[in-house]
Amino acid sequence: MDYEKIGALICRLRTQQHLTQRQLADELEISDKAVSKWERGQGCPDVSLLPRLAQTLGVDVEGLLAGELSENEQTGGTMKNLNFYVCPTCGNILTSAMGAAVTCCGKKLSPLEAVKAPEEARLSVELIENDYFITSSHPMTKEHYISFVALVTGDTLILKRLYPEWDLQTRLPRIGHGKLVWYCVQHGLFYQLV
Repeated sequence: MDYEKIGALICRLRTQQHLTQRQLADELEISDKAVSKWERGQGCPDVSLLPRLAQTLGVDVEGLLAGELSENEQTGGTMKNLNFYVCPTCGNILTSAMGAAVTCCGKKLSPLEAVKAPEEARLSVELIENDYFITSSHPMTKEHYISFVALVTGDTLILKRLYPEWDLQTRLPRIGHGKLVWYCVQHGLFYQLV
């Protein structure tokens, strides 16, 4: 570990949070001399302090210990390559337009890889007024169901959360062509073009 890099990052993040060394020390219940020591590269925070320190500074522990934060490359912000993440513990649904470090329930999540749906697994899509009416005969039991359906276009995401033991019937506004994306809790992420 490079103590000087870690210290420089702690100093930069602390000042971005508008905290003095004393305020950061008080938050962590340590002395301001310890914070000063870290920022000068003369030592490193104790392992037991890392989670609280990272949370206070608004970063993850990995970035803190690396002494640097990696930034995403600007790609123009298109939604067509949107990443979906689903927590296997609580079912939380998260998205990102670019790469992201995503955690939930204490676990680091990887983006799901969307697979083009085979013909027999495709959702039924009908046009009703200005909406897509989406249905499926997919099982919707507590152990095997589709947890969400989303419409993704170049600049828009519309996501509908679905629940087990309810029929899969939902309407999404028709806002142009895009991808219909859905997540089966047993088989993963699928898509079809609409």
